[in-house]
Amino acid sequence: MSWQTYVDEHLMCDIEGSGQHLTAAAIFGTDGTVWAKSGSFPQFKPEEINAIIKEFNDPGNLAPTGLFLGGAKYMGAGGICIKKTGQAMVFGIYDEPVAPGQCNMVVERLGDYLVDQGM
Repeated sequence: MSWQTYVDEHLMCDIEGSGQHLTAAAIFGTDGTVWAKSGSFPQFKPEEINAIIKEFNDPGNLAPTGLFLGGAKYMGAGGICIKKTGQAMVFGIYDEPVAPGQCNMVVERLGDYLVDQGM
């Protein structure tokens, strides 16, 4: 299965039969390379991804400024969930009416699967 299929079928899927979907999703390598992304994933700057990688390696770095992706700060009605595995980072971006827990469930499910596969 290609990485793009994981994004299209496992991240951008119908959430629990609700008819709701994530706004955007992507899978990155832990080195910041894009493995696959939805067409709606924001145009990001490499320094934004590097800041996220740094946050996973040394938590607290983003606390003063917040998390930015595509020049947007994630706070308020929508948000972003990221799960880091041994080799990948799984991103899910959501807007209302999708709830944070729903986004987290979708991202965690794929992330846990990748961990089980040694990724």
